[in-house]
Amino acid sequence: MGCAIADFVELVHQLDDVTQHDRERWSAFDVGRRTFGYLWPRTSTVGLKQTIAEQLALVAERPEVFEVQYTAHGFGWVVVRLDGIERDELAELTFEAWRLTAPEVLVEARADRLPV
Repeated sequence: MGCAIADFVELVHQLDDVTQHDRERWSAFDVGRRTFGYLWPRTSTVGLKQTIAEQLALVAERPEVFEVQYTAHGFGWVVVRLDGIERDELAELTFEAWRLTAPEVLVEARADRLPV
């Protein structure tokens, strides 16, 4: 069935201490002044921070939905086509991107509570 842009925005804003920075063609999502996600409305895609192993596994499993964006500082960023992913999986990937980036105190306080 797939997700809409509104699904991603709703999920990301359920996470603690998230700031959205809108630009002309994209938006960035930060926690603790560090970026964990991007949204490109024109292409209905998002970029999410993941481990390199997860990045490679997602792309290998479903290249029609996921693509390598880039790797930096030991992390693998992945582009996600929103129309190819279910909301529960998008929630997990968004949460993981946030958790890899958020300050430890926020991660501990939230525990494993996914956005819904």
